[in-house]
Amino acid sequence: MPGRFITLEGGEGSGKSTQVARLERRLRARGLDPLLTREPGGTPLAERVRELLLDPALAPGPMAEALLMESARADLVARVIRPALAAGRVVVCDRYADSTLAYQGGGRGIPRAALEALNALATGGLVPDLTLLFDLDERAGLSRRAAGAEAVNRLDREPPEFHRRVRERYLELAREQPERYVVLDAALDPDRLEERVWQAVESALVACGM
Repeated sequence: MPGRFITLEGGEGSGKSTQVARLERRLRARGLDPLLTREPGGTPLAERVRELLLDPALAPGPMAEALLMESARADLVARVIRPALAAGRVVVCDRYADSTLAYQGGGRGIPRAALEALNALATGGLVPDLTLLFDLDERAGLSRRAAGAEAVNRLDREPPEFHRRVRERYLELAREQPERYVVLDAALDPDRLEERVWQAVESALVACGM
């Protein structure tokens, strides 16, 4: 049986990383052996690209930023995601191709058609089975990030208007693809949010007999 591909999307400070760890525990308790990965990252090459993309000292232009993302994505899909799916595993990825449509498209203003073509090339047309969108007001998300323990990266320093456009593009994608997207209120208490995440994931697993 082929595996299932689950992605988590959302703006800065939406709590995805916390929920990834909780989701892993739930999946293992169900007897599954999930593969967790992230974008950009997940391979030695892609992790190096991640450093470049998030470095506050660097300022790649919008298209350079998009192409760096796509190069990291292509390596991750080929070396990690596709082999794991072929082995029947559940793959959970913190961000994927929709992030490019939201950040480089909605945020930076690169035409959507161009980014969709790049995504198709980088992924070979691989689309998630389920995408969880952690939706949160952009100012609340940035406030969370500022108060958190993680260092502030280059994208965190973008103005609220940039993050508003990112959020709007995410919600647009979710409206267009309700069969794939589940929109979650990321302002919920983490425990309640975990339950909502698991409801969506468990339903997807049951539907495919896992």
